[in-house]
Amino acid sequence: MTSGVYFNNASFIYPPTFYINGFYNVPHAKYYYIFLCFVYAVTVLGNSFIMGTIYLARTLHTAKYIAVFNLAVSDLCGSSALIPRYADMFLFEKQYISYSDCLATMFFVFVFMTLQSLTLLALAFDRVIAICFPLRYHAIVTKTTMTVIIGVMWVFSVCIIGLLVALITRLSFCGATTVDSYFCDHGPVYRLACNDYSPNRTMGYVYSVVVIFVPLLLIVFSYGCIGFALFKISHGVERLKAMKTCTSHLILVAMFYLPILSIYILVLTTYVHPNTRIINSVLTQTVPPMLNPIIYTLKTEEVLQSIKVLCKRIKINTVGDPVKSIMRN
Repeated sequence: MTSGVYFNNASFIYPPTFYINGFYNVPHAKYYYIFLCFVYAVTVLGNSFIMGTIYLARTLHTAKYIAVFNLAVSDLCGSSALIPRYADMFLFEKQYISYSDCLATMFFVFVFMTLQSLTLLALAFDRVIAICFPLRYHAIVTKTTMTVIIGVMWVFSVCIIGLLVALITRLSFCGATTVDSYFCDHGPVYRLACNDYSPNRTMGYVYSVVVIFVPLLLIVFSYGCIGFALFKISHGVERLKAMKTCTSHLILVAMFYLPILSIYILVLTTYVHPNTRIINSVLTQTVPPMLNPIIYTLKTEEVLQSIKVLCKRIKINTVGDPVKSIMRN
């Protein structure tokens, strides 16, 4: 679609719609979209469950679980910004999206992806202080400190993605408007412009470095410090106990960053078919949010104990209410 709508005295050309291309000639692709609907349902249930558990269990009202709660919010909102529209678009062949909706989708998807990356960094900060400075942990990692960190992360995410999207509005789209991706992705959109998009390309590199590579390097550095601290612990039982507190976080880090790094490396070193890139990107953005609450539930002793306590409390209340009614009668 090449027709445009003119604003600001025709200084820029904004198309009324973009066409989201999605997969190239993949047979039975609808089954893949149905699978993503299942992923979304599990994501909603799992993250709602973990948020409800943290909210109801007083033992989880700590600095660490403020960050875990924020990760669950980011996972839930990020999946909600992407999967329902994505499934609706391709299952029902409604692949045209308005210019404003395209920018809105880009904004929300990238904001919550940024928050996921930064929240994993905040959790690494929590672990490095807990293991390297155990006696000062409660003085350094307070609920106030973590709340401030999370607040700064939200402000930073909104600002950097706001700038990323704002730069799109200075582009003119006077040619093709077919986006070779599964949503209004930043790179495939700005490359359609017919005027200079070098600021957008630069901003894309800045985003990758600041939001993906810097947090990952800091997490790796923090685990280097943790490894050094664990090496100095003489008792093997204490070392194992300390390591167990990191396993959930390490799994989350691996699930989030490894697929992203693999696609970056492949793109830089060889030709990657658009279908391969799309499948990798979709799974990167949808599967970790589904698995994160499951991993925290099964791998974290504090959460499991809190769930058991809440279940007992619910049973007592359920049994107690009929007894009270009989006694009143």
